[in-house]
Amino acid sequence: MESWELRFDTLEALRLSSKGRLSYCSRWQEDEASLEGCVAPVELSPYCGWVLDSLGGQLAQEITPSGTSTPKQSTPLPKRASAEKIPPGSSSPPSSTEPSETKENDHLSLLEINQEVFPAVMSSKVAKVEGCIRMYEEMHRLRAKERLRQRQEEQEQMVRAAYAQASEQLKRFDELRELKRHQEFQELQEVMEKSSKEAQGQQEKLKEEHRHRAKILNLKLREAEQQRQRQEELERLRKEEGQERLRRLYSIQEELLQLNQQIDPNYRHKDLPRIDLSAYSNRGNQICGLVSGLIRTTSERGFPTQADVASTERALQEMRGLIASMQQEITAALEEKKRKDEEEKKQKQEELEKKEQMKSQTPAPAQQSGGKQQKEGLQLKTEENIMQWYRQLQDAAEQCVAAFSEIGNCKGNTEVKKIKTNLQKAATIPVSQISSISGSKLREVFDKINNLLSGKPVQTEGQAVSVTQHPQGLEFVCYKLAEKFVKHGEGEVSFHHDSAFPIAVVLSGIWELHPRVGDIFLAHLHKKCPYSVPFYPARREGTSMEEYQRILGYEVHDSKVEEQDHFLKRMSGMIRLYAAIIQLRWPYGNKQGAHPHGLSYGWRWLAQMLNLEPLADVTAMLLLDFLEVCGNALMKQYGIQFWKTMFFIQKCYIPRIEAVTSSGQMGCLSRLKNFVQKCLQAEEIPLPKGILTPSFWRT
Repeated sequence: MESWELRFDTLEALRLSSKGRLSYCSRWQEDEASLEGCVAPVELSPYCGWVLDSLGGQLAQEITPSGTSTPKQSTPLPKRASAEKIPPGSSSPPSSTEPSETKENDHLSLLEINQEVFPAVMSSKVAKVEGCIRMYEEMHRLRAKERLRQRQEEQEQMVRAAYAQASEQLKRFDELRELKRHQEFQELQEVMEKSSKEAQGQQEKLKEEHRHRAKILNLKLREAEQQRQRQEELERLRKEEGQERLRRLYSIQEELLQLNQQIDPNYRHKDLPRIDLSAYSNRGNQICGLVSGLIRTTSERGFPTQADVASTERALQEMRGLIASMQQEITAALEEKKRKDEEEKKQKQEELEKKEQMKSQTPAPAQQSGGKQQKEGLQLKTEENIMQWYRQLQDAAEQCVAAFSEIGNCKGNTEVKKIKTNLQKAATIPVSQISSISGSKLREVFDKINNLLSGKPVQTEGQAVSVTQHPQGLEFVCYKLAEKFVKHGEGEVSFHHDSAFPIAVVLSGIWELHPRVGDIFLAHLHKKCPYSVPFYPARREGTSMEEYQRILGYEVHDSKVEEQDHFLKRMSGMIRLYAAIIQLRWPYGNKQGAHPHGLSYGWRWLAQMLNLEPLADVTAMLLLDFLEVCGNALMKQYGIQFWKTMFFIQKCYIPRIEAVTSSGQMGCLSRLKNFVQKCLQAEEIPLPKGILTPSFWRT
């Protein structure tokens, strides 16, 4: 019992020692240094021999309960020996199990006092303590090894679980990747199939377009071949017609020369020496010269045109008229001479009788004959054939108005009134849309007007309108359409000179297909602008001043006459439109036929204008506008004759205009003089501004 108590005292002492008070980490297994003692091989302590010797000799002896023993009961050991065998720093176990510091100090004091007295007893205790320590360490090492083994098993289990989980995740990942790859492959295959279908569709579409273009190309080739054949046929016909016209010119020239020879013998009539017939001879020579120059010009150009033939025929008619006038004048002069001779003879006979009967009689003063005095110079009136043409056009316009009297007077009939309104809109709205923006827009306007006049339905403000809706519809549309063209000329063209050409080309095309519209247009134009005939209306007896001003072309509202500048602007616009019409043709029409109102009418207008006495301000303005618009076309058509006319205007006609023009009206005359002078110096008439070029029709 005492030994067991000593053992516990020893353990208690160790627990209270500095080493026993050390704190051990609960995770010391993770430290390699802590595990080094357990892993190292087991070695015997250097005190094992001493412990076994001490245990063998002293195992039977026990200390008395009082805690003291005599020196004789213990084996005495030399002091040095005990000192060498006891390890340094070792201490004896405490004498009591109570964990008090006072008791520990008492034991230590007791050990120090009895160190030399009880060396053997202390040695056995030390050996026991050492053994207990080794057993504790061995037990602790085994326990640590078991824990390490358990920890390793847990780690292995965790590793196997993690490996299994990772394997499962890898399988899921592989499956997901395989699924995605399969989906991508499926999508790629669908995209390729879709692209293939689109490519096939595009290829089919290209094939279809290729077939369509090949078909169109073949049609164009056939059309080109047909066009070439037509052109060749037209060229052949043109040459034949040109040769026929040339033969006609030569025959007219031969007849003119024969007629001119009839004038020469009558240059001085033998019976009428006082009558001078040199004017007829000069005019005959001029006509022959004009025709010779025209034939020479046409020969250089190729073949004569129909206008050339018409000009020569007019010259022939003039020559015939000239001879007829000369013969009439000679006949009248002979009759007058014969009458005078008879009167003179009778008078002498009467005088002789009176002298015999009367002694003295103062002779009565001879009175002058009351014949008419002819005014030398230009004409005061327009030629009769032109006036007859003017009256025919006015009669045609009046007949047209009478032809649609039912539509014109439809106040009570709502249905007819609606038809009238729609027809008027269908006729006038397209004319208002004419502009020089593009050729395609101009062609749309032309098609609308042509379809309306042809009886086809056209859309106007969302309604289908046709001239067949009323028996008088066509006459009404022709009249309103012509009236609208004239109003467009005096309004739009007077402010924008360039607009004359698109309006004129559309009207020319309509005129060619529907001559009725052209005749009514001329009637309206002559009524609005009598100078386009040309015609200077004379004031008749009983005509009021307001009415006479309206006849002259002035606008009169509430007895107020428009200003002169506004009047001249309107006249200028209408003359410019007329000058543009006579030189333009619709490019998509029939080019084989003649112009319905071509340059020959313009040449006639210019000649008649120069044969009339000029008017202040008006004549200069009209000539300038006319020459600016169609002077270039007349120059190309009539050549040397046109330049002779320009020279006549400069030398003879402009001085006549100056004679009747006041100082405040010299604006138009100055511009006319400058224009004629520049043209004669350059020997060229410039193209009018705004003329329609071939590129315009491609827009």
